[in-house]
Amino acid sequence: MSDEQLWHEVDDYFTARLAPGDEVLEAALRDSAAAGLPPIAVAPNQGKLLQLLAQIQGARHILEIGTLGGYSTIWLGRALPPDGRLITLEYEPKHAEVATRNLARAGLEKQVEVRVGPALQSLPRLADENPPPFDLVFIDADKANNARYLEWALRLTSTGSLIVLDNVVRGGRIADQDNHDPDVAGTRAALEMIAGHPRLSGTAVQTVGVKGHDGFALARVLA
Repeated sequence: MSDEQLWHEVDDYFTARLAPGDEVLEAALRDSAAAGLPPIAVAPNQGKLLQLLAQIQGARHILEIGTLGGYSTIWLGRALPPDGRLITLEYEPKHAEVATRNLARAGLEKQVEVRVGPALQSLPRLADENPPPFDLVFIDADKANNARYLEWALRLTSTGSLIVLDNVVRGGRIADQDNHDPDVAGTRAALEMIAGHPRLSGTAVQTVGVKGHDGFALARVLA
């Protein structure tokens, strides 16, 4: 058995016992695939982790940068209290349409708002609305702009908020200083910002599983 096969088996074992899917989640994945969306949604056990982090935070206001088909959005939205709110930003109108249908099927259409357009245009407009500080921000969009998304996350959060940055390992390329791929460089810039920013305390964890060799960073806003 190859390492990758073993990673898949272990992830399947964890998911079956700790993060089993239901018809709503499975339908979100099926409809996303049928619409031709790329198969890059978080794994089920990663979705459950996001949900637990939101619950641990007692999150009432969540911001997601990068919706895709709404699979991770459903996991996060289910962590909200009845009066909670989630805003999710999606660049591609087609992806947003699929996500909107998936969220409606999940019964989250009143709590979750999908905003369409480049996130770096949506974020300033969101800030102009002066929303309550977001308790959790999940960044999972184009990686070249990760540091810029992190800057906006800092503006839109407050002391104690949690920021989750996905896909930080880039198949191990993050550690190759000679690799200047825009996604690697953008992710590296975000990690360096977490390391050096006086308002952030964070770490990163590499993972293996059905998503291959990957990982995520967590950062807590200090002040």
